[in-house]
Amino acid sequence: MNRSTGRQKSIAKALTVLLPMAPYADIEKIRTDAGAPHLKALPASIAVWLATVAHIRHAHTDYEKLLAEGYDRDSARFFVVDEINAWLTKWRATRLLDPDDDDV
Repeated sequence: MNRSTGRQKSIAKALTVLLPMAPYADIEKIRTDAGAPHLKALPASIAVWLATVAHIRHAHTDYEKLLAEGYDRDSARFFVVDEINAWLTKWRATRLLDPDDDDV
């Protein structure tokens, strides 16, 4: 088994654990994003978490609209935390976004 295949299996397992009820289209986008070169140095579970939060933020919240209205990145992220957690809950995620976490 080559390194790439091992990484893909680790990402697939992390997705199954984190997002048991997420729709296929969202899972495939998150899978692709989690495999991006800038996340390869991270453990698969962390790469999947970061890709998940970013995907939900950009695809399922008003984040982009807030940025367009002139909010800075941190303020826009603050205002969409509850929306992100609502999607995570809908998908039966095993983890939610902590509003006090500055890293995500």
